[in-house]
Amino acid sequence: MRLHHIPFIVALFLSLFAWSQAAMANGTASPEASSQERVPVQAIFSNNDQWIEQTLRGMSSRDKVGQMIVAKVDARYSGDTDPQYQLISRLAAEGKIGGIMFLKGDILSAGTLANRFQEVSKVPLLVSADMERGVAMRLDGATKFSPAMAISATGDPALARSMAEIVAREARAVGIHQNYAPTVDLNINPANPVINTRSFGDRIPLVNAMSAAVIDGLQSSGVAATVKHFPGHGDVTVDSHLALPVLEGDRARLDNYELKPFRAAIAQGVLSVMVGHLAVPKLTGSMEPASLSRTIITDLLRNELGFKGLIITDALNMKALQNGQTPGEIAIKAVQAGNDILLYPEEPEPVFDAVCAAVQNGDISESRLDDSVRRILQLKKWLGLDRQKLVDLSNHAGQVGTPANQLVAAQIAEQSLTLVRDRHRLLPLHIPQDGQVVNIILNDRAGETVGSDFADKLALTYNASRFRITPASTPEEYQIASQALEHASAVILTTGIQAWSGSASSKLTVRQRKFVRRLSSVAPIGTPVIFIAFGTPYILNAFPGIGTALCAYSANDDSEAAVIRVLKGELLPKGKLPVSLHGVKP
Repeated sequence: MRLHHIPFIVALFLSLFAWSQAAMANGTASPEASSQERVPVQAIFSNNDQWIEQTLRGMSSRDKVGQMIVAKVDARYSGDTDPQYQLISRLAAEGKIGGIMFLKGDILSAGTLANRFQEVSKVPLLVSADMERGVAMRLDGATKFSPAMAISATGDPALARSMAEIVAREARAVGIHQNYAPTVDLNINPANPVINTRSFGDRIPLVNAMSAAVIDGLQSSGVAATVKHFPGHGDVTVDSHLALPVLEGDRARLDNYELKPFRAAIAQGVLSVMVGHLAVPKLTGSMEPASLSRTIITDLLRNELGFKGLIITDALNMKALQNGQTPGEIAIKAVQAGNDILLYPEEPEPVFDAVCAAVQNGDISESRLDDSVRRILQLKKWLGLDRQKLVDLSNHAGQVGTPANQLVAAQIAEQSLTLVRDRHRLLPLHIPQDGQVVNIILNDRAGETVGSDFADKLALTYNASRFRITPASTPEEYQIASQALEHASAVILTTGIQAWSGSASSKLTVRQRKFVRRLSSVAPIGTPVIFIAFGTPYILNAFPGIGTALCAYSANDDSEAAVIRVLKGELLPKGKLPVSLHGVKP
């Protein structure tokens, strides 16, 4: 798809999706809801029907505080004697949490735990997860999808929507109602260590079109979408899981770039927005994180941008917030700033107690609680939780990880493959039948295993040997790899660097880069050298001298299998880069 077509696509999407994905005729939604069954988002969050108002009136201040807290849960059920199970069950029964967020686990455990916790909770729980790459990002057994940047590389919003519909169906099958996706941050900074391939790209029309498709796919299928990380996490160089990033732009800059995808999502009717832990000093006049800033949340997002839905903090256990304040003090500031949901405090009960104390001493008003809790109940009503809060687990196998779902994931992997350059037309790869392929696996951390599965696939097709080079590789390991290159018929370099959350580094060492750059002088003259990025495409900027470079964006099985097909000449890579690289025309 040519980029000059993108503005038309955006206009089309904003026209088609001007309404939020909502509910059945009675004001509720279900996993079977169709995209025609919509009401304006304003109607969802002004729906003060009998169940909502009666539930709110029946709550004490402490009950209301509990509704605002979402606790993390490992989705692994090992029995009722498990300490985590007992803790969350008690908190749910006592009304000290209003929702749970699933971390890693498996499908059956997630559904079992969701039902158990719902059974003991007086008010239905809002069950959520971060499923940017699908339910499989959290739960074994679900469909594995490529990251957002790969989805953009396909140039096909309809494919993005299909993916989101599958994610929603699989999520609802195990009792999950809210997805902390899509990421609408513009990845303007190639050195971004935390967003990168999680972004749809650095071009506003493309990001808007793809995020619109994902929002529509999720919400038309009964799952609340959450755009993040407001006001924009794409132009930073610090991972907020590790420290406080700073967004240096002024208001004019934010209006022209970072805020545009959020404005588009709000106009479309996205149901929730997650606020990032990053400082925006030119807007706030301080280094206060956006997630704790009334200027950012209430003044800008709620009042000026007119967002009516749920506002959610990023996870409250992240190091960006840890500047000497207690978790309770952080939570109080988050409520005062205007957040509706306090996500993932490491210990929910002390946070609950601290916010309750703030209400009792007048630092947080009852009306402030009512505003947030009413929105939470309105979303729960839209999800249909007032009618049915339990999930039928008897047929989850027929809905989760099915061959039909896997086929869509494979289509995305294949259609996203991007041939960044092929100056000497080395693809498909032609070598003698007894030729030796040398696979150099480049990792940015010692102990990394990314690349092994692809090496196994490569060895099934070619006479291939593998050599892993990491920051901890010894001179002897470099020497052994160099000796192998002297007899190579082809050299294939692979990296799986994603720059995803928690990554301490997204770069190769100087020694690794020098090794790659001198490959052509070590291997026999004319030996094909092919670089494959199973992750961030920005790594290709470091090696402009390599004439053939392919980007797969992900090291999942589908992407690796697609690359093998490209090497064999069975698949033509048709993806388009969603970000700018040195010397590459968009």
